Amino acid sequence: MSFILKRTKSDYVVDFFIYAALTLFALATIFPLYYVVVMSITPIAEVLRNGGFVIWPNELTWDAYKYIFESDRIPKALWVTIRVTVIGTFLNLLVTMFLAYPLSKKFLPGRNVVLVGIVFTMLFSGGLIPLYLVVRATGLLNSIWALIIPGLVSAFNMLIMKTYFENLPGEIEEAAKVDGCGDLATMFRIVLPLSMPIIATLGLFYGVGHWNAYFGGIMYMTDKDLMPIQVVLRNMIVTPSVSNELNINAMEIQQLPPETIKMATVVVAIIPILLVYPFLQKYFVKGMLLGSIKG
Repeated sequence: MSFILKRTKSDYVVDFFIYAALTLFALATIFPLYYVVVMSITPIAEVLRNGGFVIWPNELTWDAYKYIFESDRIPKALWVTIRVTVIGTFLNLLVTMFLAYPLSKKFLPGRNVVLVGIVFTMLFSGGLIPLYLVVRATGLLNSIWALIIPGLVSAFNMLIMKTYFENLPGEIEEAAKVDGCGDLATMFRIVLPLSMPIIATLGLFYGVGHWNAYFGGIMYMTDKDLMPIQVVLRNMIVTPSVSNELNINAMEIQQLPPETIKMATVVVAIIPILLVYPFLQKYFVKGMLLGSIKG
């Protein structure tokens, strides 16, 4: 016996308001990014003619992007950020997996003590000054490793991955061990392929964190050639003269307002991380279906 549900007028009215609210929310989210892109490619004459607020430019110019890439600061900062993000995310995931997988086994001796110690670090820390002294004592100042090693493991992300490992069917690992796999072989051949959703998710968290980090660059870097893109962007915002930060003659960029160059730098800083998300989206969908796995 089957039932056919008929939609009433009230259902369509509710759907209309829901879609309208979601559309307004999407526009409110997208508009700031759209405005930044528009301002970065709008000629100065049109910007001044419209009082500094342009929604739909009549002309386009790529001079701001030309100047920031002709400067040696932005490409170097972008390269530093890319290296820190790629290397840092790989090491973050590697260490997190090696820590989470053993702790997901309830038979591990001293497991609860280690977990309490990890949770303790989420609540209490030594502070910025002891952290800086440790980084300086280990010789990491003015090195990209100063942006990677101090935050090598996130206790919160490790607990999430540990919980994910605990929810995997134990019969799969038992079958692998019956076939002669050791702990490392079981982890790399069985557990990690099944854990791609959580690895991709935490990898995105770690990657975005590295890409947007600027405080470490301010604390640990005095060499301008080793500063990440977010630090350069921050300096451009707080520095009166953009040309000094880009190391370009002020006469060369006088036809462009400083805000246009800042907006172009913002676009350059956010586009790479936006391009990565579509490749990881499918793993989020797989993660939603994980609950259908039965032991």
